Amino acid sequence: MVNKKKVGLDFHIEKQLGGVVIGIDEAGRGPLAGPVVAAATIIPMLDIFILLNDSKKLSKNIRERCFQLIQEHGRSAVGIAEVYEIEQLNILQATLLAMRRAVDALDVQYDAIIVDGNISPYPTKPDVIPIIGGDAKSLSIAAASIVAKVTRDKIMQKLHLEHPLYGWEQNAGYGTAAHINAIKRFGVSIHHRPSFCRKFELPPNS
Repeated sequence: MVNKKKVGLDFHIEKQLGGVVIGIDEAGRGPLAGPVVAAATIIPMLDIFILLNDSKKLSKNIRERCFQLIQEHGRSAVGIAEVYEIEQLNILQATLLAMRRAVDALDVQYDAIIVDGNISPYPTKPDVIPIIGGDAKSLSIAAASIVAKVTRDKIMQKLHLEHPLYGWEQNAGYGTAAHINAIKRFGVSIHHRPSFCRKFELPPNS
């Protein structure tokens, strides 16, 4: 039985499970534009990872430093679900698809997978364990949140160069006031999620 309630970000869940444990998290469920990105990570139980935290709680500089530590000392892979898949499947199913793609890309034998949230990307596999608030409990999941966030931010920075009207280099596609105003003024781009943006689009001849 895994103790999911222990407070504190460390390796206690990984130690309870034993063996090779993959952490999974995602970035980009809420934005109006861009893909959803999931990451799967395996990190050794080293003190250097004390910097790790939920990516949303870290400054950009610290997050990128942590990203480098993960690349140098651990293993990671990402999976992406594009806008058209989000529209076809819905954001939850697209996120789970991205998670499965990340695990496939990591391509390692594992003993357990721990996933941030309350839904497993592999509902029939008992060795895949959803953990609510996992990015604040498990360093492996926190590492995955960092890899997913840094990877997605880089994607949005590149897309910003193609579509500079929306400020994606700053808002990463999230619904800031400036981003919403740009949608109202210029309409949506091919990288916007139509089902997320309809309420912000102006009607014809408005």
